[in-house]
Amino acid sequence: MISIPQTYVPCLRWKMGEYQALLRSDKQILDSIVPLIEIAEIGYDFEKQKVIKTVDEHLELVGKRVRDKLGCRPCFVDMRHISPAQRMSDGRHPAEHVFNELRSQSIPAVPVFRLSQDEALFRELQKCADRDQRGICLRASLEETSRADFGAAAHSLLRELASSPSECHFVLDLKTPNFIPVDGLTRLLKELLGRLPHRDAWRSLTLLGTSFPRTTAEIPLGLSRVERYEWIVYTSLAVLLERAGMRIPRFGDYAIAHPAVILKDMRYVKPNATVRYTVDNAWLVAKGLNVRDHKFGQYRELCQMIIQSGRFEGKDYSLGDEYIADCAVNRASTGILTTWRWVGTSHHLAKVVRDLSSWSVISSSL
Repeated sequence: MISIPQTYVPCLRWKMGEYQALLRSDKQILDSIVPLIEIAEIGYDFEKQKVIKTVDEHLELVGKRVRDKLGCRPCFVDMRHISPAQRMSDGRHPAEHVFNELRSQSIPAVPVFRLSQDEALFRELQKCADRDQRGICLRASLEETSRADFGAAAHSLLRELASSPSECHFVLDLKTPNFIPVDGLTRLLKELLGRLPHRDAWRSLTLLGTSFPRTTAEIPLGLSRVERYEWIVYTSLAVLLERAGMRIPRFGDYAIAHPAVILKDMRYVKPNATVRYTVDNAWLVAKGLNVRDHKFGQYRELCQMIIQSGRFEGKDYSLGDEYIADCAVNRASTGILTTWRWVGTSHHLAKVVRDLSSWSVISSSL
């Protein structure tokens, strides 16, 4: 039995579909995750040619929402989607406001740093880290980590923050690499982790990535299978690392989403109805017609496709599964697009946590 970290690190953009999934997850699931929360970008009104909210309005309830959905559990918080030019109406940096709000709600939040970020954000996060004394999180891309000077750059960052690897959580963010061939990427990651500076000293080590497509436009109507290469690579990598006696990182992904931020003019967008359902090494995607012209009633048939696939886990598996079962037989509404994001994310969180728990457990360091 391979000993892998049981703690799961889902990267969730802090929008309604994702945070409602946390609200609708049971205690066992929430206790097994440390989410990497990306504070979402401010939406844009293409018709009026301006943002739809002020930064004050956008960030007003962030602390309360995290507390309501996650409780007082730890999380990583990344501010990368907030424009460097944004300031609160009183002149404060948005990061100061966010971490003050999280602190007021007793949320043990850890700020996320990157090797390249604007100076004002860096200094504000540094102040937050110094005040809270919960350590920091360094999030680095595959390209950055592969560079010959990465060790020197990481050491320089830690020195400037007066921190040590034992106080720093390290996230290797693959984003959406070319996963094919799987064996090739797996060997590359083993080699990269083998020469990772401070590999065994980091407070925690996470491998994050996804193969979920940027859009579902190329997925055909009906029921399709989309491979979860990040899970396939991770499980293969864990075997190689175990055999080599090397540290196995935590598993992280982007749940049922792609990491790219795509600003769309909703006056012209016609999104298709989709139910995204995570299975062992893939997602089942039940896809219907666009909801603007064909409405939401088609979700009942899509739910029936998932149930009849032979891969449905049953309505007691998660609240997302319960909703799929009830919608299929007209006991729940067909909802809106946000509904189906929380439904799919709720099931996904439960699936990953249970799959990780089927491996032997080692203690979490956070």
